[in-house]
Amino acid sequence: MSGKGAPIVGGTDATGLDIVVIAGTWHEVITDGLIAGAERALDAAGAGWRLVRVPGSFELPVAAKAALDAGADAVVALGVIIRGGTPHFEYVSAAATDGLTRVALDTGKPVGFGVLTLDDEQQGLDRAGLEGSKEDKGAEAADAAIRTALVLRALRG
Repeated sequence: MSGKGAPIVGGTDATGLDIVVIAGTWHEVITDGLIAGAERALDAAGAGWRLVRVPGSFELPVAAKAALDAGADAVVALGVIIRGGTPHFEYVSAAATDGLTRVALDTGKPVGFGVLTLDDEQQGLDRAGLEGSKEDKGAEAADAAIRTALVLRALRG
């Protein structure tokens, strides 16, 4: 978590972009921090956006697909998956990651990936953009969605 090699966040103009932030409801403190970080980044860039909540990270891909099919320019997917003592972590992490990748490829629209896969709660608190956090993964995911939407807009002319 040194931040070495991290992309520059901010400084973009997302005026006219319609972005949907989709967030799970598990691990409320961490998730709310991710949402707040995404909100800061989207507002700073001037993007139009709205928040949709789903039960958990497993449900992110289907909601992302619906939002993009309904006309959103990009989605920011936010979730928290913490390793436990069963294989559940691996299944949900793989399903969310693979599903969101498929949504992006199938729709040709960006999905900012803000799904934290963690060994423990402290790792999430360190990445949630909260006071004292070392990173702001919600802002990073939103910024990635914005930048990719702008790249795709330029490529498509």
